[in-house]
Amino acid sequence: MTAADDPVIVDPAAVAPTLQTWDRLAAAMPDCYACPLSVSRTRVVPGVFPSGARLLLVGEAPGRSEDEGGLPFIGRSGQLLDQLLAEAGLQRAEVAVLNTVKCRPPGNRTPRRREAATCRSWLDAQVEVIDPPVIVTLGGAALTWALGPKARITTARGTVHEVRGRALVPTYHPAAAMRFGPQGAPLQALRADLATAAALVQ
Repeated sequence: MTAADDPVIVDPAAVAPTLQTWDRLAAAMPDCYACPLSVSRTRVVPGVFPSGARLLLVGEAPGRSEDEGGLPFIGRSGQLLDQLLAEAGLQRAEVAVLNTVKCRPPGNRTPRRREAATCRSWLDAQVEVIDPPVIVTLGGAALTWALGPKARITTARGTVHEVRGRALVPTYHPAAAMRFGPQGAPLQALRADLATAAALVQ
């Protein structure tokens, strides 16, 4: 690759707020090389936004299945999430789903602070476009985006917070629910918190 072929490093903080539709944001993200995750990704995973969605789920990062398929939560975590949404009376096809970063971290590790900070402008712009009355954060990375680095799921969940005029329901990531098993506290909490979100939406 010659210097002329090198990708242009765009500044998401400058670009994302100017792209005020979902389609324009999704189209611009594959051209983002602002953080190291752009090197290891197969593709960018912008997320999904069904028209009229009133609930937004924010997860952590794409995994291997998502990196290959281009959609969020389509692996084992996504299957559990679909099941729990249905139990709460919600259909996945009616729910917007994003991640704090749009590219898969190597080895499915947690996004680093710089990576999350760089990608935050994309996420913030998407939230403004979706304008959901209710947001559910799934896991610690999403909670940090919403409530700051000192927030912890164990103390934040169980309370409906208000963030930028929207109801926020913090809960565990489906991967944590699977890790602790069917009798574990994370699964029970996730089930209860999705039911709370469903009640707020309805």
